[in-house]
Amino acid sequence: MLTVVPGDGSGHEAGKKGGSSSLIDEIVREGARRMLAEALQAEVDAYIAAHAAERDENGRRLVVRNGYHQPREVLTSAGAVEVTVPRVNDKRTDPATGERRRFSSAILPPWCRKTPKITEVLPLLYLHGLSSGDFVPALGQFLGSPAGLSGPVITRLTETWKAEQRAFAARDLSGADYVYVWADGIHVNIRLEEHKLCLLVMIGVRADGRKELIALADGYRESAESWADLLRDCARRGMRAPVFAAGDGALGFWSALRDVFPETTEGRCWFHKTANVLAALPKSAHPGAKKALAEIWGAEDKQHALAAVKAFAAAYGAKFPKAVAKITDDLDQLLAFYDYPAEHWVHLRTTNPIESTFATVRHRTKVTRGPGSRAAGLAMAFKLIEAAQDRWRAVNAPHLVALVRAGATFINGKLVERPAEETQPEAA
Repeated sequence: MLTVVPGDGSGHEAGKKGGSSSLIDEIVREGARRMLAEALQAEVDAYIAAHAAERDENGRRLVVRNGYHQPREVLTSAGAVEVTVPRVNDKRTDPATGERRRFSSAILPPWCRKTPKITEVLPLLYLHGLSSGDFVPALGQFLGSPAGLSGPVITRLTETWKAEQRAFAARDLSGADYVYVWADGIHVNIRLEEHKLCLLVMIGVRADGRKELIALADGYRESAESWADLLRDCARRGMRAPVFAAGDGALGFWSALRDVFPETTEGRCWFHKTANVLAALPKSAHPGAKKALAEIWGAEDKQHALAAVKAFAAAYGAKFPKAVAKITDDLDQLLAFYDYPAEHWVHLRTTNPIESTFATVRHRTKVTRGPGSRAAGLAMAFKLIEAAQDRWRAVNAPHLVALVRAGATFINGKLVERPAEETQPEAA
């Protein structure tokens, strides 16, 4: 959470309006400072106690306290907090290298000038169009101090994130089994010379039910060639064909998927499809159409969904055939999620993991000044997803994902242990 620290006001009214907010921020920062100081002291005490038995030839301890380091400011979600870290004098030597051992705080490493939550803010600001040169004054207003966010620090962070993104894009995928996949193209304006950056994003569900970023690359307007390059690269790095993939019907992803992973079942995102259908209808028809569409994707099983499709076609087909065609032309793909566990339907019928992660930046239209680059935009998007990934929850009924991979049959959302026996009565 970022807090705005009011500037110095003038007059009695300014003091009344800004005083309480400023006082609350000061109380929060003081509380954070005290808790951090206590945690650092406890960490040092535990380190010294763990090595209390180690002594030199004169019987003196080899690990002792040695005052404090110089105070420094650390940017936290509570604002800038001044910290004084206890210092340890460790006289032991490493027998392998002969070098002096050093105590390094796990809570506040020597290089740390900001908490991870602050570094999550920077990619978001960049993708919103704020140039890296504007980070210092902008965050200084929010955090009460620009300490630790100088231009060189921002540059080093950006270069580090670029390197992390490149390493992620080259990692081995043979050890990961992605059963479900969501794919989407995200357009963000980041002050590029010619074209908007198109982020090709793939998020998957592993066999244990956990969601995970599979791939992130920059492409040219979501073209089939760009998606094919990304999928072939994933296949070369050991990615196995997913069982089910969901995405927008307009993506070049589908032709690429049929080429690289032809056995994967195609699904369509109902969030995108609903928007496409409504775009073909007058606004006066939107409330009724939304309800009718919800009857399709929210049906209790595929048979009821098909009945709802017929009802939608009967209600809107005569006046708005193009709107109805958007459903009927992709019907198999739109209803494909019904062939999987009912607990997973809510996950498979939209590309929500991607939508929610980029919701704040994908519709931004203002392009700001500055020398933005594709590499920096890609790195910032990677860090944004990486931060969001820590908060993703597993899919419902995660134990069923492995059964889907194993080829288990689900009818009306329920597992059928002996499919042959289930179909015999129907045939009879």
